[in-house]
Amino acid sequence: MSAPPDSELPPNITVASRMATFFRGGGILAPLITILVAFLAGGLVVLATGHNPIETYQAIFKGSGFNWFFPWLSEDDRIIAALNLQQTLILTTPLILTGLAVAFAFRCGLFNIGGQGQYILGSIFAVWVGSSFDGMPALLHVLVAMLAGVLAGAVWAGIAGLLKALAGTNEVISTIMLNWIAIWTGVWIFNLGSPLQNDNPDQVDVPVSNDIVEGAKLPVFWGDPQLQGLHIGIFIALAALVVFWVLLNRTTLGYEVRAVGFNPDAAEASGINVRRNYVMVMAICGAFAGLGGALDLLGWQFRIATNDIQTHTLAFFGIAVALLGRNTAIGTLLGALLFAGLLTGTSVRNLDPTVFEPQLATNLTYMIQGLVVLLISTDVLVVYLLRRRRRK
Repeated sequence: MSAPPDSELPPNITVASRMATFFRGGGILAPLITILVAFLAGGLVVLATGHNPIETYQAIFKGSGFNWFFPWLSEDDRIIAALNLQQTLILTTPLILTGLAVAFAFRCGLFNIGGQGQYILGSIFAVWVGSSFDGMPALLHVLVAMLAGVLAGAVWAGIAGLLKALAGTNEVISTIMLNWIAIWTGVWIFNLGSPLQNDNPDQVDVPVSNDIVEGAKLPVFWGDPQLQGLHIGIFIALAALVVFWVLLNRTTLGYEVRAVGFNPDAAEASGINVRRNYVMVMAICGAFAGLGGALDLLGWQFRIATNDIQTHTLAFFGIAVALLGRNTAIGTLLGALLFAGLLTGTSVRNLDPTVFEPQLATNLTYMIQGLVVLLISTDVLVVYLLRRRRRK
């Protein structure tokens, strides 16, 4: 017996089936189309500036360190590639976690734009704990500092979830506002004469936090710790991917989250507490982003300056990472690797200036990020075309 057409289905089932179809979209086809179009558009911009797009993308790939996997590299090139790849993987860590902060909200029908603020709050509390309690056992100190960052991010995002649940406040607006509150709170808290400004007499005129103590730093397992070697935070981020997948696909909470994301009215009619899910989902999103901020502080930054808070925008890439990864665990990982490679490969330190000016290449990365966000709706177009073809 064939299934009834959408017009004969109850409204809640129709919406859910369409949402499920759009999540599947064209499988891996839609992200690949998005990446291809974004890079083609970027190549046209490179060509318009009088440079060779192929040589430019080759230089960016080399600067990202991904060529380390090629077996034919010389020993000297492999050393340089290893240094570049370590920097790429260091950036991959927070991109995974801020991507998960966006992806988990999407699966509940929410749009978390507040990853930046949650990341900053996680950083602030991690640097406070990490620079205090000198003499605490190293492992315990790291765990407490990470937990402080997780809780800070969770509480900060939970505010937006609570506003959504109690007053119906649009989470896009509330999370954007919370971003700015987090930014200016961070600027004030480390400014001259403020509570967490560095207490070193030689830095009394520097708006920066205290350095975290040696026992609170994450161990480096690849590379030289003095040259920002790769720390164990990458494994924590990979573990967070597993937690995300299990939570979403193997728990009652995950079932409720997906049900609310498909149709909140139908979910509430079936006995699911939608308001509670809004608060819990946003808190979990904030926990992911706060952990990303904590790992960056404990792994390689070791301090926060007010200028860093105002100019650091890494967490915003989490939106593109989640969209490109189609809000899945493996997709988020691949999206984080792509954008981390772009950021590292276009940096002033890594990109060959004789091929393309690094200052312009950084803008190229931002353009590709914007195109990814703009073009990710191609999955809906793919579904529409496939369904029309099937009907014919």
